[in-house]
Amino acid sequence: MKYLLIAGLAESLLNFRGPLIAALQASGLQVHVAAPDLPAGHANRLALEARNLAVHNIPMRRTGTNPLADLQTLWALWRLMRRVRPQLVLGYTIKPVIYGSLAAWLAGVPRRFALVTGLGYAFLGGEQVGPRARLQALVQWLYAVALAHVHKVFFQNPDDLALFRQRGMLAAGAPACVVNGSGVDVTSFAVTPLPPAASVGAIRFLLIARLLGDKGVREYAQAAARVRAVHPQVQCALVGWIDSNPDAIDPEELDAWVAAGTVEFLGRLADVRPAIADCSVYVLPSYREGTPRTVLEAMAMGRAIITTDAPGCRETVTDGDNGFLVPVKSVDALEQAMLQFVNDPSLAPRMGLRSRQMAQDKYDVHKVNAVMLREMGIV
Repeated sequence: MKYLLIAGLAESLLNFRGPLIAALQASGLQVHVAAPDLPAGHANRLALEARNLAVHNIPMRRTGTNPLADLQTLWALWRLMRRVRPQLVLGYTIKPVIYGSLAAWLAGVPRRFALVTGLGYAFLGGEQVGPRARLQALVQWLYAVALAHVHKVFFQNPDDLALFRQRGMLAAGAPACVVNGSGVDVTSFAVTPLPPAASVGAIRFLLIARLLGDKGVREYAQAAARVRAVHPQVQCALVGWIDSNPDAIDPEELDAWVAAGTVEFLGRLADVRPAIADCSVYVLPSYREGTPRTVLEAMAMGRAIITTDAPGCRETVTDGDNGFLVPVKSVDALEQAMLQFVNDPSLAPRMGLRSRQMAQDKYDVHKVNAVMLREMGIV
């Protein structure tokens, strides 16, 4: 049997779905993957082909809103499916879900699935007006049309499922399943000792994210500036990159933070484990997530977490147990949470131990994938 997995970002196929792909192959499926930016000879394509995957390069503008370009994506996916004839299709992230699901239905693929990993730019920021409101209405309509033709939709938190039902993007009786995010490989992301300086109050905080406003990057920078003004020994690291997103941080803004010593910018890292190992506490003040993968990775490596009481984020932290939950957009609350770790060096190791236990019990990627394979009728 042939299984087609559709992604909007080529590098996410192995970085985020590598264990799922391995589980599908272990179940005897011939796995095909499709994503943009996978021309012959490209490093990402070669890495995928080395896993015995059939790789397909498709035209897709991950963050664009050009209808003609999106129709080209739909047409290319339909042609691909008519040629390959997969028995099962799964798309994840917005465009692969919408256009992959529609193409699979039009191509007559017998079993069609979708994985909603978050809501994205169109749904953040509360009540919308103007162009963003029109974009949100269009996306909701496209989701409703596409998801009417899938056999099951996977969500990574219950809030997203409730929102899809409430706004009519998913019919009341349509089959759905909530899984614990993308999971984390607790073997690859093994526990590492906290930096020695944490024992004397020189806490090192870390945020890993695309540099977008809705990831809470500005709130992190503002809280870091306040904490460091009183405790200059505290360090606040930032890993990420400026994305082609309307909500992206301006390069000048980032440069100003670095010049002021507010944050230490480490850039985009292919392997985030050394950065996590070098931190005492992981911070993600995001406005909304599916389930944040970086938080799971930090938890698996034994790090306490500060994140927001927001959909997708709140599921990863039991407040006061493995970290602290703060309100969305509250710099004051974020500052106070950071100061608790500075003022009480015993918190980071104790809460980090609980994070590791939670990662093993709830977010082990093999447990998450076992649920997905079962729900898709593969095992």
